[in-house]
Amino acid sequence: EDNRSRATAPSAQRLAAYYLPTSMEALKSIATVDLLAEIKRRLETPPRKNIILVGPPGCGKGTQAPVIKEKYALCHLATGDLLRAAVAAGTEMGQKAKAVMEAGGLVSDEIVIGIIKDNIGAPECSSGFILDGFPRTVPQAEKLDEMLVSEGAGKIDSVIEFKVPDEILVERICGRLVHPASGRSYHEKFAPPKAPGLDDLTGEPLVKRKDDTEEALKKRLISFHKSTKPVVDYYAKQGLYSPINGDQPSSTVKATIAAILSKC
Repeated sequence: EDNRSRATAPSAQRLAAYYLPTSMEALKSIATVDLLAEIKRRLETPPRKNIILVGPPGCGKGTQAPVIKEKYALCHLATGDLLRAAVAAGTEMGQKAKAVMEAGGLVSDEIVIGIIKDNIGAPECSSGFILDGFPRTVPQAEKLDEMLVSEGAGKIDSVIEFKVPDEILVERICGRLVHPASGRSYHEKFAPPKAPGLDDLTGEPLVKRKDDTEEALKKRLISFHKSTKPVVDYYAKQGLYSPINGDQPSSTVKATIAAILSKC
């Protein structure tokens, strides 16, 4: 350190003398009850969490995501829903996505990342987010990391994969019944409607989704497992990956997730 730097660098005492009076005066103008309330709020506000949920159809993500969202005040970003909403709203990224889809192409990583970027700046995402359905490849994961850093939105804190045997998933999915108008779902075995084939609230017919067949699901599962392994390996190397047994009671899965997230 040379003499010039010593001469120009302000001492700690000078900095304190400069800032402290202003801070004290500002504090004096605030009621004690308001100060205590703000301290309490900051102590009780959970730290920001950015979470990725990984799992095939029927693994239980749809059950646990709302629980995580409410407990940690996070926003739930399901990329399929985000894409449809962006197209419907006519946002810049939505228009780009619409043009690609109308031309029969696949929406690029840049567009999907752009749509996620547009959403994480919303007030409801101020405490963090749950990302569902993305990333599906290592390049997507790398681009997501870069975007979060550039936006000052933190980093990925935890990646949770729901592990369920394929034969259980086939049973869960192939028994699903849906009320098209509301999206309410039932299951022939695990959560049957009061009257067979009819919605509990409206009495309207329930339907099975076209791709909820054993043959279609097995093809989707093969594709899912093949594409997912490199992604979870990417996060495992960073110490962020936690596989959980999704073939358990919902309350057990919930407790396992809570234990994982308490450490990040």
